[in-house]
Amino acid sequence: MADIRFVTSNEHKFEEIRRMFKKRKINVLWIRARYEEPRGDANREIVLKSAHTLIKENAIDPPFFVEDSGLFIRCLGGFPGPYSSYVFRKIGCKGILRLMSNEVDRSAEFVSSIAFVADSRRIFVIEGRVHGTIPQSMRGEGWGFDPIFQPHGAGGLTFGELGKHKDRFSHRGRAVGKLISIIESLFY
Repeated sequence: MADIRFVTSNEHKFEEIRRMFKKRKINVLWIRARYEEPRGDANREIVLKSAHTLIKENAIDPPFFVEDSGLFIRCLGGFPGPYSSYVFRKIGCKGILRLMSNEVDRSAEFVSSIAFVADSRRIFVIEGRVHGTIPQSMRGEGWGFDPIFQPHGAGGLTFGELGKHKDRFSHRGRAVGKLISIIESLFY
């Protein structure tokens, strides 16, 4: 089995994904590469374009994958969606809570999209989704929007309060589970 490379500049994301792979004894190497991330209306579109860019411009050899996530809030028309990372850097969790201060419908969805380049001919696009709500206040630790996303089925806890149990509920955990299945079917 060859090592699987994960291309990201986000250390938190790498550590979270590495932990998920470690449970299955698959070695994930961190390729800390900065590249011009394309813009798009869907995370799925962004990761596919990113994979093609990394193949052409950065000459990264397969197998490797990229991941992009977005928080889609219903009352905000799906905002911040594929712009979640940028919005988090600009207004953070507190800014999202201010935008929603008078909103009754607090439903939201987290989506993780992965493009896995298995070899020169095959690219798989995988998604993991989790539905939940945005609470009235920040709760717990974590990175990104973890303190303000409460997944359904987690006993009213936010991702930030779930700690090591977050993987069982998370969008990224669901996408990585599908990715691991593909990797195991191709390489084992």
